[in-house]
Amino acid sequence: MPINSRHRPMPSRAARLVASAVLLACGVAGCGDDGFGRRYPVSGSVTFDGEPLPEGSITFTPEDPAGRVASGMIIDGSYRLTTVDREDGALPGRYKVSITADQADLSEAKAVAEAGGGAAMREDLVGKAPRTSLIPPRYNLSATSGLEAQVEERNNSFDFALVE
Repeated sequence: MPINSRHRPMPSRAARLVASAVLLACGVAGCGDDGFGRRYPVSGSVTFDGEPLPEGSITFTPEDPAGRVASGMIIDGSYRLTTVDREDGALPGRYKVSITADQADLSEAKAVAEAGGGAAMREDLVGKAPRTSLIPPRYNLSATSGLEAQVEERNNSFDFALVE
């Protein structure tokens, strides 16, 4: 039996009022707000002695105790910050910055792989390989790095030129 539009139930007045209230609340409060505040894009570059840092991590630590840390991976000298969601940026405010970059010494794992005649390195040796810092240790802590940034309510770009 075909349904004709005259027989479709109409939403009740109460249902229409509830739907209107929800839409209004979303418009005012911003549905999807995660409670952490609006973040702004932060990206930039990191060099060491004039060359792009091949890999590492960067951390923005807020000076405001109520702030939130933002961090990112450095890949080929470039980074983008994340606070909560992937590459969502950072909250506005003043930050101290720390950078870490180290590399595993895989010479022992490579020697074992070559001695065994295979190309694959043993995972247990790779995981235990000693690591060497690619930058001076002072950059590893925000208290000693001397690096700072002021994130503003806009797209932000900060370049850090590290030196020996």
